[in-house]
Amino acid sequence: MVVKNKTVLIRQDKTIISNKIKEAYTSVLPITIIVLILSFSLCPIESGLFLTFILGALCVIVGIGLFSLGADVGMTPIGQYVSASVVKTKKLFLILPIYFVVGTLITISEPDLQVLAHNLSGVIQKYYLLISVGVGVGLFLAIAFLRIIFKLKLSYILIVCYIAVFVLSFFVPKNFVPLAFDSGGVTTGPMSVPFIIAIGTGVVSIRADKDAETDAFGLTALCSVGPILAVMVLGIIFKNQVSTLTQPIENTLVAVENSKQLLAVFVKSIPIYLEEVAMALLPIVGVFFVVLLFDRTLDKNSIIRIIIGVVYTYLGLVIFLLGVNVGFAPIGSYIGEILGGASYNWIMVPIGMVLGFFVVSAEPAVHVLTMQVYEITGGQIPKKALSLSLMIGTAVAVGIAMLRIIVGIDLLYFLIPGYLVALILTFFVPNIFTAIAFDSGGVASGAMTACFLLPLALGLCKSVGSNVMTDGFGLVAIVAMIPLITIQVLGLIYKIKTNRIKKQMDKQSSQKEEIIE
Repeated sequence: MVVKNKTVLIRQDKTIISNKIKEAYTSVLPITIIVLILSFSLCPIESGLFLTFILGALCVIVGIGLFSLGADVGMTPIGQYVSASVVKTKKLFLILPIYFVVGTLITISEPDLQVLAHNLSGVIQKYYLLISVGVGVGLFLAIAFLRIIFKLKLSYILIVCYIAVFVLSFFVPKNFVPLAFDSGGVTTGPMSVPFIIAIGTGVVSIRADKDAETDAFGLTALCSVGPILAVMVLGIIFKNQVSTLTQPIENTLVAVENSKQLLAVFVKSIPIYLEEVAMALLPIVGVFFVVLLFDRTLDKNSIIRIIIGVVYTYLGLVIFLLGVNVGFAPIGSYIGEILGGASYNWIMVPIGMVLGFFVVSAEPAVHVLTMQVYEITGGQIPKKALSLSLMIGTAVAVGIAMLRIIVGIDLLYFLIPGYLVALILTFFVPNIFTAIAFDSGGVASGAMTACFLLPLALGLCKSVGSNVMTDGFGLVAIVAMIPLITIQVLGLIYKIKTNRIKKQMDKQSSQKEEIIE
């Protein structure tokens, strides 16, 4: 019977892997096609370099597929198990430090954050950035938990937090501000979000009132603010070291002449990522086994299943980072440099908009979000309307980011009015839409934004001679800001529609009463 169960699980895993790889393929395909078109028109690429990109794209597809399966099978159950074990103690002095530690550790292994940290290896020690972002998430995860327990209004806390962010931005080295906002956009990924959702579910079990489920939303929103503040503090600490820096690490393209050299380029980098990913995942696994010593509610098969999921996660993350850093991101940087150096570098604006439009449409998290909003509104906000608004919004955001680099406009000129609009809307839309909007800040800025669009922007910035630290970074921040406005505007439309329907029903009801009388 056990063998049969194992056989069924293996078959299920194969099916799930196939589906996950299809999702990843759909996400990577638009960029691959656009790169292919550019290579035959505006930006010729040597055949060896193009093959490096293709192999890198394949690694990204397989890596995302395995990683997503691992997140579902291993990392999400770990989050749910740890959360349930800790929450049922109902002891704040135990819950808060454990959430802080686990929130910190699980964020460090986020793929998008790893990519961002790699791009900054020439600016600041990689692990300084990873740890500071992780601490920011862990601290605000504990604060978010307290908010739900004490029934504090999310919009008020967000207003206070973002006022603190923008005030602090005037004391941070100017070239560190875009990096701080980008850090907030890359933390809400497949590693941290399932764990955060699991915490929300656990809190609902503590609070039995009618508003508990609504208040469970918004944890991710606060966990996105934490990294921004943490990286700003990091910038202040290393103020003398980073204030004059203008260039991050180079995404160098390695020329290859034959298939043997192509394979060697990738094989040479494997040990680096095997070690880095192991360092990121081991602490999480360690916490899981420590909790397991005190709470033995999991059976043997479940534990084995989780361990298998961790292996999937490990292999997927190694392959993903290998594909991104060796073959994928360097091409993005190369195209940005070539087109940025042309007399018609304005073409990067429409190219960026096309990439933004198709990349966000292929993000699996976007489809989850549209379904969530559709269910909450009872179908009054169609999934197509939300998807299209996010696609158009992201296209505009990427276009603005490219234009900002070419013209040289300060990032805060976009972020301050954008967040001001988003925060003002919190007073006019239903609370659930505010929570979902701020939770979804990182949905649009998925893996492809960090892996390709950010290197593309950095390459463009270098080519036009701008300060890469102040002008190149910030793309993720602008893209992550779009759902905050878009979803709340849809929430406002939903509120207007609901009020209109209610008035019509009240009118019909009063007319019926008059007829009866």
